[in-house]
Amino acid sequence: MREIWLLPNRRAIVLASMVPLCIALVGAMLLLAARTSEGAAARWVGVAVGAAGLIMQGLVLATLRRPRIAYEAGHVLFYLRRGGPLRVPVEVVEAFIVGQGPADLPVLSHQPKTWNLIARLSRRHPEWAERNVKAALGQWADGYVTVRGVWCEPLTSDVVHRLNRRLEEVKSSPP
Repeated sequence: MREIWLLPNRRAIVLASMVPLCIALVGAMLLLAARTSEGAAARWVGVAVGAAGLIMQGLVLATLRRPRIAYEAGHVLFYLRRGGPLRVPVEVVEAFIVGQGPADLPVLSHQPKTWNLIARLSRRHPEWAERNVKAALGQWADGYVTVRGVWCEPLTSDVVHRLNRRLEEVKSSPP
């Protein structure tokens, strides 16, 4: 069973869900405004726009269920791309540390700094040194996995201590 170690940034996801919600509301208003028989085309446009908004809303809210880091059956799971997680054997992950880097927000030309969570991977396993991930969510290079702090739960010293403590617990427990 999957154990969630690091949650996504729920506030950002809820804020992002406002755009598709507004689109769905525009569709509903078009539908209500075109209730006459002469407004058949406008009704269909309202249905299409409303349905598109609801589908987008569902997709955005589905990301609430995707953690950034989890653990399952001897593997640390990094959710930093579309599709399934990147599954790293727990013995490859050495520690979690906090660093600072650019927020990588697409709407800003000048990128502010943000706290990031970094997972250090063992140099004895070079096959895990590089992976392709979604740049907005993080980076995976040279044996370090960076999870951008903008897209995860707030990073505090307690969170990092909890992650490292749990990592050591699962490493020391018998398989």
